[in-house]
Amino acid sequence: MGVMDWFKGGVGELVIARPDEAKGHVVWKHPDPTVPKFAQLTVMADEVAVFFRDGRVVGTLGPGRHTLDSTNIPFLGQLLDKLTDGRLFITEVFFVTMREFTGAKFGGPIGNVEDPKSGVPVQTMVHGEFSFRVTNPEALIVNLVGTGRAQSFEVQPWMREQVLKTIRDRVAQLLVKNKWPLLDVTSGAYTEEVETEVIGALDTHVASYGLKIVRMGNFVVAIDETDAANLKKLYTDAAYLRTVGGVGAFREFAAGKAMLGAGEGMAKGGGGEGGGNAGLLGGAGLGVGLGLAQQMMSQQSAPAAPRTPEAPVAAAAAAAGAAGGAPAAGARFCFQCGAGLPSAANFCPACGQKQA
Repeated sequence: MGVMDWFKGGVGELVIARPDEAKGHVVWKHPDPTVPKFAQLTVMADEVAVFFRDGRVVGTLGPGRHTLDSTNIPFLGQLLDKLTDGRLFITEVFFVTMREFTGAKFGGPIGNVEDPKSGVPVQTMVHGEFSFRVTNPEALIVNLVGTGRAQSFEVQPWMREQVLKTIRDRVAQLLVKNKWPLLDVTSGAYTEEVETEVIGALDTHVASYGLKIVRMGNFVVAIDETDAANLKKLYTDAAYLRTVGGVGAFREFAAGKAMLGAGEGMAKGGGGEGGGNAGLLGGAGLGVGLGLAQQMMSQQSAPAAPRTPEAPVAAAAAAAGAAGGAPAAGARFCFQCGAGLPSAANFCPACGQKQA
């Protein structure tokens, strides 16, 4: 449409309003930066119109029908085009929705998160929903849309990226700081704490863009089912060995599993079954995790008093002499605890110590 087509008898009849197909956008930009004087601007009840030029907001109009004339809207005088004898305004007009946007979905990988309870690195994912609203339309235009950091229709996808980025940072920090077992986090035990932390961090980040996260919903931190099953088994094995065998038994168990896991991992190309999609606890990852989990066992058991390798053997021999007889020829004793050993045993059945 040409400039002269906008005028009939010297009065502009162009109607400027957000089209129906753009109602779901946070921001919609009127496509033409030349607006005729006396054009009719319609602003819906849940939005505002922001007039932007040369990197700054010139003025804002609220809901209603407005005749664009500098006589009744003074700030429009700054936008008049002298080349057309003041018949046009040169401006970008942005329609900004002020209502709350709900049901914005997000999801993606957090990355490898180390389980504080076992030391095992596990590929962790997150998904959920959030709602947000614009609190300062001028700041949104000046700092985000008007500067080209995001197109008007990209505000909601941009918000999704900020949510996921913040979650990646915060979830890993929370696990390390609070020592939350990863299985407890994925079961939803700490969902409220995680949401509160994420919303607080997001508010700080997006406030300068005139945006606010209102709430989050269906928030789920998840790990691969195979990894979850392996973590549960690791917790169970650690608890059992701590009860019946002490730290020594768990150490031997972990070392054996580490060697077995590393061998399986290398045989399958380092990724276990399913390639890159397989759980990190398969193959070499399991061995590394079990080795690291010894730290957990060590922290829960008091250190044993130092002893020389000869002491348990001498004690066992003395006990046999006191019982009225010498040890049988070729008898073997554990150099760690002094218990008798079967002739072909590589590990002590009492303390789990590997024998030379």
